[in-house]
Amino acid sequence: MDLIEPAVRVFLGVFFLMIGLQFAARTLGLYSRLGFSHINYGRAGTATWWHRHTFNLFRAAILLVCLARIWVDLDAWLGVFPLLYHWPVLLAGAVLLLVSYTSVNYLQAYMHEDWRSGIDDHHGSGHLLTDGPFGRSRNPLFLAVMTGQLGFFLALPSVFSLVCLVIGVLVIMRQAREEEKALARRFDEQYEAYCKRVPRWF
Repeated sequence: MDLIEPAVRVFLGVFFLMIGLQFAARTLGLYSRLGFSHINYGRAGTATWWHRHTFNLFRAAILLVCLARIWVDLDAWLGVFPLLYHWPVLLAGAVLLLVSYTSVNYLQAYMHEDWRSGIDDHHGSGHLLTDGPFGRSRNPLFLAVMTGQLGFFLALPSVFSLVCLVIGVLVIMRQAREEEKALARRFDEQYEAYCKRVPRWF
């Protein structure tokens, strides 16, 4: 515990900082090459708009907390669960975060130029991805993100991370339904057949 706990503490700060930088770099790079943003909020006040802003709020809070914890002991304020705050749990959380990170990057690379964050009604792909990981789950990218949310809870077992986990999973499940509605409108019978063949999650 004397080595694992401070290592995981630093790892969380660096991990979420790199996630933010990588996401920004990927978004800017795609925009520079293709001329449009791959980040789609939807119309103000719609469900997807709220999902995106909620996700951004929690993402910023997680980054700030994890960076601050490297130098300041915030655990009492975060409501750390003593029964779970042991090195095997913390290490398992860090491993899940790395699994999530690797999976998200693989899936985004697999999607290539088809990757979007949110519903793109103007520059969406003209074909439906139904093979590879999308032949086993209709939402493998969301599954990978939720794996990371669980990993964060285990790496920092607390009231704060539990709230992030619950809200994060709820937002992703709602967003998945909204995106599937958009795909159904766009691909009609092709998407209906895909839904019959491949489960939403597992």
